Amino acid sequence: MEGTNVPNFATETPHVPTLATYTTDELAAEGLRPDRLPRHIAVIMDGNGRWAKARGLPRIEGHRRGVKSVRLLVEECCRLGIEQLTLYCFSSENWKRPRHELSLLMHLLEQYVIEERSEIMRQQIRFTTIGRRDGLGKGVLAEVDRTIEFSRPNTGMGLCLALNYGARAEIVDAVREIARKVECGLIDPDEVSEEVVSSYLYTAGIIDPDLVIRTAGEMRVSNFLLWQISYAELWVTETCWPDFRRKELIQALRDFAMRDRRFGGLKD
Repeated sequence: MEGTNVPNFATETPHVPTLATYTTDELAAEGLRPDRLPRHIAVIMDGNGRWAKARGLPRIEGHRRGVKSVRLLVEECCRLGIEQLTLYCFSSENWKRPRHELSLLMHLLEQYVIEERSEIMRQQIRFTTIGRRDGLGKGVLAEVDRTIEFSRPNTGMGLCLALNYGARAEIVDAVREIARKVECGLIDPDEVSEEVVSSYLYTAGIIDPDLVIRTAGEMRVSNFLLWQISYAELWVTETCWPDFRRKELIQALRDFAMRDRRFGGLKD
């Protein structure tokens, strides 16, 4: 297994400088403006299996190729100055897949967290995850927790992986915890507000997404951040996740910049 000799990133100084963020002129050349970029991008990474099937490859090859898309997206969002990036990596419904595929997915996830740790530290990325921990495996959880701890002092973009995640389960867990606090007299039921509910979600402390990107052409949100994306802009591409590259991201950002976001109000 790779990663058995992982250096102590908490004390090691990276030798390679972080990527420079794009200048205003560089953004303008792409038809973008800093004040029209989303603060938080959330991505439903779909189409790995279809991409592999279309090429006569095993499904896991689609997932492996998808890791490259993740790396490129993370790097590009860092350069764009995006504040938060959340990736839907593994849903609570994905446990229905064949056992061998699940085993390979868990191995791929563990490998990704180990291999990208140095890049996370180099780019000053704040790494975290959301979702239920049960079922993910001790090896995966150990490496995830290690990366979270190492990156805690970082001050750059937030990168959140949704693992064993389902929005309905998240809301249920929040309601249960609030109910316990009410039962103990720590919360007045009349004081339960949207802000209180948000503070008990897995994403507490993370700003809500401004833009949700979905690949492979599916027109649904698939139980992803249902509370948090209430006012997010949706952007769907026919491109499968393994083929998602910078040009698709830039197009999504251009389209986002043209949206009239009123949040229920009227334009003057």
